Amino acid sequence: MALITCHFFSETLGLSTSMTVILPQETTGQIGLRNVGSKKKHPTLYLLHGLSDDDTIWLRRTSIERYVAELGLAVVMPNVHRSFYTDMKHGNQYWTFLTEELPTVARSFFPLSEERENNFVAGLSMGGYGAFKWALRHPDRFAAAGSLSGAVDLVNHIESDTSPIHGIKQLFEQIFGEHPIRGTDNDLIHIMKQQTDSSAWRPLLYQCCGTEDFLYEDNLSFRDACLDAGYELVYEEGPGGHDWSYWDEHIQRFLKLLPIRQGERNET
Repeated sequence: MALITCHFFSETLGLSTSMTVILPQETTGQIGLRNVGSKKKHPTLYLLHGLSDDDTIWLRRTSIERYVAELGLAVVMPNVHRSFYTDMKHGNQYWTFLTEELPTVARSFFPLSEERENNFVAGLSMGGYGAFKWALRHPDRFAAAGSLSGAVDLVNHIESDTSPIHGIKQLFEQIFGEHPIRGTDNDLIHIMKQQTDSSAWRPLLYQCCGTEDFLYEDNLSFRDACLDAGYELVYEEGPGGHDWSYWDEHIQRFLKLLPIRQGERNET
C-alpha cells in the first residue's frame, strides 16, 4: 500500500487544505501484509472523520491501511474541520467541497474509479452523518455507505438540546443558522422519506451504534425510519460507547460487506 499526505488548494473553500490517501500497490516481497492491486482504476472508499478530528485520525486510531490491503481498495480521507459536512451558514462551503470538488480533485491526482459500483462512503459520529447524507442525496454515486455511531437523527439531537458536547448549540447555530433543519436537505430522515421510488438507485446502508452511546436513541430512530422506507439496511448494535475501540472493530465489519467487483482487482 502507498500512503500519501496530499496538500492542495480548494477553490470552493478558498484555502489550502489536505487529504490523506491510501492507494493499493502490487508487491511481491513485502512481509506481513497481503496486498491486492487493481488492474484498472481503484475502487474507492471516502472515509470521513468526526467532530474533534481531522483527515489523519483513521490512520492514528485504527489499522485501516492494513484492513484495506487485501481488498485492493483506495481510501480518501478529507479534512472538513467542525462543519458537519455542510455548507455553513456562517463559515465555509464544506458540503460543496466534499461532494463536488473533492472527488474531482482526487481523481485528477490518483487513478480512482468513477463508477458507482466501485465507490463507497463511511464515517464515524459527525462523519456518519456526512456519509449517509452524501449517499442519500446522491444515491447514484455509491454502492454502499456506512455510519458508525453516527449523528443520524440530527433533528432530534439539535431540538432535544441534551448533547454532552460542550458548545454544540453554538456550533449548530454557526453551521445551520437559527432556522430548524427539520424537513430540509440536512435532515437525513426527511431525505430518505422523500425517495419513494423503489426503482431508483439505493446504496446498501450499514449502521451500527453501541448501546451505551449517547447517540443510541437517535440511531434507533433512523433505523426505524429506514426500515419503514424499505431501504436495504444492515443494522448492528451491542455493548459499546462513543470510542475508538468500537469504531475500530466495526469499520472492519463494514469493509467485509463491500461489494467490490472481483474482476477489478489483481491478487499479488
